[in-house]
Amino acid sequence: MSARRSTVTALGATTLLAVLWFVPSANATAPGHEKAASAAPAAANTQVQATSAPGPALADTGGVDTTPYLLGGTLCLGAGAGFVAFSVRRSRTA
Repeated sequence: MSARRSTVTALGATTLLAVLWFVPSANATAPGHEKAASAAPAAANTQVQATSAPGPALADTGGVDTTPYLLGGTLCLGAGAGFVAFSVRRSRTA
């Protein structure tokens, strides 16, 4: 029975790592624009921001559709809650 639990635990850990592999990175700049942004002096950047935006503004994310991430997160949360409930139920009957 112990070997079976180890296999299930290893499978769960492998699945979790595989899912986390596909989480996108949180880069705030568009690809290819890193060099242009770093070449400009800092004073020029603050001057442009001060004249174009009167108050604090949110970052422009480009309108990325977050629906798949919300659905996937909800699904993983539900699966985790189901495993916890199953574990509690199983431990009470044993």
